[in-house]
Amino acid sequence: MGETFTTEIQARYRDINLAGHVDNVEAVRVLDEARYEFLRFARLPGLPAGASGLLHAAAPGVSELVASQTIEYHAEMRFVPYQPFLAALWVSRIGRSSFTVAAELRVEAGGGPAAVWECVNVLWDHHAQSAWTISDAVRADLEHYLGDPVGFRR
Repeated sequence: MGETFTTEIQARYRDINLAGHVDNVEAVRVLDEARYEFLRFARLPGLPAGASGLLHAAAPGVSELVASQTIEYHAEMRFVPYQPFLAALWVSRIGRSSFTVAAELRVEAGGGPAAVWECVNVLWDHHAQSAWTISDAVRADLEHYLGDPVGFRR
């Protein structure tokens, strides 16, 4: 298995619903923010000066679009002031023009995942208005974080 990217996302008061736990929609927001950090700031060996993230080698005008998301909630996520959510992310699949980011979200260090998630990302060429075929350089960077798919309960 490749490396895993970890990050902390600060909980916000607006994340909680009337029942006092983190709303399911906000959990997806937290995971999407972690995905953004992963794609933009994940460390890679030998990056050129000024380059960062898993998509640094994508062609100009290419960005990722979310194609689908799957999430399972495994435990209640209670809001704890000043305690960030802990996210671990990796790449679980690389296709021709898309890849899947997998994640586990925890409420506290050492705890089990409160949610598991997979997000299919399509690389989109905004100039051509079509999917962009993943280059060898981008594929190699994604492979640095390649691991197993999330173990959904299905």
